[in-house]
Amino acid sequence: MRKVILVCTLAVLMFACKSTSVTSTNTDRKAQVAMKGNWEISSVTYPGSQYIKVNSFQLADSECFVGSTWKFVSNNNKGNMALTKANCVSFSSPITWFVNNDGQFVLKILDAGEKARKVRDGYILYVANQTESSFQLIDKIDVGGKMTNVVYQFQKVN
Repeated sequence: MRKVILVCTLAVLMFACKSTSVTSTNTDRKAQVAMKGNWEISSVTYPGSQYIKVNSFQLADSECFVGSTWKFVSNNNKGNMALTKANCVSFSSPITWFVNNDGQFVLKILDAGEKARKVRDGYILYVANQTESSFQLIDKIDVGGKMTNVVYQFQKVN
């Protein structure tokens, strides 16, 4: 008779999935104009971050977004974002975005040369604590049946 030893490893990797349906497509021009310019994510926080890894925007671990640069152009809802943190995947992409009247930030990450209308997948986050020099985008993810906030803190670069 053979003796079998089972070794089990628990790895937790969370994915945030977003609906592409938007409750309102009417834009909040004031919120959008306040986001115009160059920004950097100064922190990404969520409960249990010491135990749970979040794959942000299906691109990289949320920690890789700290120090990422974002440019928002409010008059045409375009821009770009770039991940440049050491020991993380390097990534850069054009984006389209808008803030609707429900306070939702709607984001599409595009491939180079791709038209936004051809991209079916997007992300819906919530805008919070917006000032001239900072704002937060809040993603809601399911962790073990409990909705949890992932908070991306943006700081104005110029």
